[in-house]
Amino acid sequence: MRDPKNIREVEELGVDWMGFILYPKSPRFVPIVPSYLPKKAKRVGVFVDMNKDGLLIFIAAYQLDMVQFHGKESPHFIRDVRELVPGLKTMKAFSISTKEDLLATEAYEGVCDYFLFDTKCDSVGGSGVSFDWSLLESYQGKTPFLLSGGIGPESIPALKEFHHPKWVGIDLNSRFESDKAYKDVGLLKEFLSQI
Repeated sequence: MRDPKNIREVEELGVDWMGFILYPKSPRFVPIVPSYLPKKAKRVGVFVDMNKDGLLIFIAAYQLDMVQFHGKESPHFIRDVRELVPGLKTMKAFSISTKEDLLATEAYEGVCDYFLFDTKCDSVGGSGVSFDWSLLESYQGKTPFLLSGGIGPESIPALKEFHHPKWVGIDLNSRFESDKAYKDVGLLKEFLSQI
């Protein structure tokens, strides 16, 4: 999200968290702080292998509630960031295509507040494609997770069928955009009312 009017409209739908891509190579990068930032929805900054100094600058500028680590950040690095910013929540993204990919989560148990399970692809970040959620039956961790990867209006039946004791939410992005970083509010509203 980066357009002030769009941010306000999406927040009014009652979403819990709102993401800001703070990775300069992304087409959704938010280069300057929008003139309106959500007041009710929690602010989540999405980063890819940014150094601590850069992270701290963005966390302060956007007054972030949570940081989503989408790169190769180590558990030690994430722990350090948490110690530098008391109260900051953290989420680590994992790319999933096999049950074995879930083993990478073990080193982050007790370090992150949430995990995000996304589709494995060649690029950093979203592919707009879903992965096989049945793989998550093998996830036995204690950290709650969000589903990500190609979730759109057509995903409602599958979401209603999906169950896991640690599943706490979904990440909605490209399938609800009318342009990069600009959400189709009507589409989102309809989806939320059905889900």
